[in-house]
Amino acid sequence: MDSTVERKIDIDGIKDLATQIRRDVIRMIVGVGSGHPGGALGAAELFALLYGGVLHIDPKNLMDPHRDRFVLSNGHICAAFYSALSLAGFLPREELNTFRRINSRLQGHPARVKLPDLVETSSGPLGQGFSVANGIAMAMKLDGSRGRVYCLVGDGEMQEGQVWEAIMTAAHHKLANLTLIVSYNGLQIDGEVRTVKNLMPLREKFESFGWECVEADGHDVVSLYRAFTELSVMNKTDQDKPKAVIAHTVMGKGVPFMENKAVWHGSCPTPAQAEEALLSIGKSKGFEDYPPLSKQTLSRKKGGLK
Repeated sequence: MDSTVERKIDIDGIKDLATQIRRDVIRMIVGVGSGHPGGALGAAELFALLYGGVLHIDPKNLMDPHRDRFVLSNGHICAAFYSALSLAGFLPREELNTFRRINSRLQGHPARVKLPDLVETSSGPLGQGFSVANGIAMAMKLDGSRGRVYCLVGDGEMQEGQVWEAIMTAAHHKLANLTLIVSYNGLQIDGEVRTVKNLMPLREKFESFGWECVEADGHDVVSLYRAFTELSVMNKTDQDKPKAVIAHTVMGKGVPFMENKAVWHGSCPTPAQAEEALLSIGKSKGFEDYPPLSKQTLSRKKGGLK
């Protein structure tokens, strides 16, 4: 479904959605005492735009063969993913309280066995989600599906050899129904990406491998939307090349003491730090913080959404 260019996007609403995602991320991680806040905060606008306007998927029709699919390959930033799902109506808001808890559907890395209708593949081992996204895109192409596959990866993840095999595979099989999104914040758990293993010039590498590639400010909703729109237009004229968006992001975006610090890749803020973070993020205008668990949620049996 290459109608991104034709859709009306509420820019202010997407920005507000990103703000709420950031609030949810902080509360979810400090609530359980563990998680990966840096990359999740940095990808808030990406998740907000995807689930607030780009993805063609209906919570009431999850088996639609023509729906878009989303694969989170860098699964450790899933707090933002779960938040976006809940805000878009795919999960009960209060279920975010169960993040990373034993027997929860919202595991610390997305588990398909827990959420088979919403998680296209379990992720955690970096690089593998992208390969699965290739397989999904290939199957959809063979089936004649009008849907697209969107896959999000981190920049540190791009150092994996499997990623470059997947890049070659997608171009070889002309998977024009695939869009790869790179959250490029320049940091990974061991420090700066450029000093651990430099990826640059990344756009030129994509293009040399037979991809269409655009770059955008990952925190500017207008810039991001223009990037998706540009790729949508390209897809109407070139139906052979897979597409990539390099989104330049900031680790820990929205929380000054976390921004551009690799230590926040997988560190949990203290309650006092969380309070400071929430003050920095501010409140969204159109959304509320998720409520405490109700007795109904606490007694929910294993199974699908209810």
